[in-house]
Amino acid sequence: MSLTLKANAPPSRRRHPPRRVLAKAAAGLLGAVVAVWTLVPVYNILLIALSDDGDEFSGTVWPGDPSFEGFEVIWTQGHWFLENFWHQFGNSIYIGLATMVLTVLTGSLASFAMGRMRSRKAWLVGNVSLLTYAVPASFLVIPFTRLMQVYGLSDNLLGVIAAQVAFATPYAILIFHQYGKLIPLELDDAARVDGASPFQVYWRIYLPLMAPALAAVATYALLIAWNEYQYQYLLLLSPRNMTVAVAIAQFFDSDEAPWNYMMAIAIVYSLPPIAVYYGLRQYMVSGLALGGVKG
Repeated sequence: MSLTLKANAPPSRRRHPPRRVLAKAAAGLLGAVVAVWTLVPVYNILLIALSDDGDEFSGTVWPGDPSFEGFEVIWTQGHWFLENFWHQFGNSIYIGLATMVLTVLTGSLASFAMGRMRSRKAWLVGNVSLLTYAVPASFLVIPFTRLMQVYGLSDNLLGVIAAQVAFATPYAILIFHQYGKLIPLELDDAARVDGASPFQVYWRIYLPLMAPALAAVATYALLIAWNEYQYQYLLLLSPRNMTVAVAIAQFFDSDEAPWNYMMAIAIVYSLPPIAVYYGLRQYMVSGLALGGVKG
């Protein structure tokens, strides 16, 4: 009887079907290719920064005698291209942080007015602001430069900040407005019943619940200002007011560009946005757990 049941029993399924194994292998292979493709340029930057001048492209996997001369020259500003490096580095940080704060503030206030104040024509503000992306930023360089000259903001960090905030704010409004729709309006009504003013609703309810979107837009605005070159090059003229992104381009004007110095600058210059990203990442995750009506 037992032999008959075993003979009629359906064959046992394999724990890992061949198709699933192949899919995982293909995904792992694709991930490895993308990782190598992404990390090889970064590794090459580090390799050049640790090499002596003239041995940058020798093809070695690792320099036999790593040199930290490039980082030492940056620290001491020992090259004539780096005389104002740390002041220019401070300009970059100032422009990046100011752009980030003003973009988040302007975008959140606009989205709060559009989504929480129950305005009938709120959609018009969002759509019109997005029309600014229909014109490439490079086409607006000449009128924007002229405008900064009229208002006395030529060779002024505030002119660059104004340009970066103007270009980053429409995207911020779009993200905040779409994310704000996930927050129940009943929370605002309950707060107003308890006597909260519109500013208190914005500060105590809207902003805390918008933490993931705030962190994402803040990182986006910082990266825009940090990586921007064209407007900084045209609006900042004196070496003291230049940013690192503009100053590093001067190395290409030299007949013998010190590549190890340039790559060392690139490594140092990339540290602040990396720190800001990992500092805000926890808010992107923790903000998802905020909100809800407690009974």
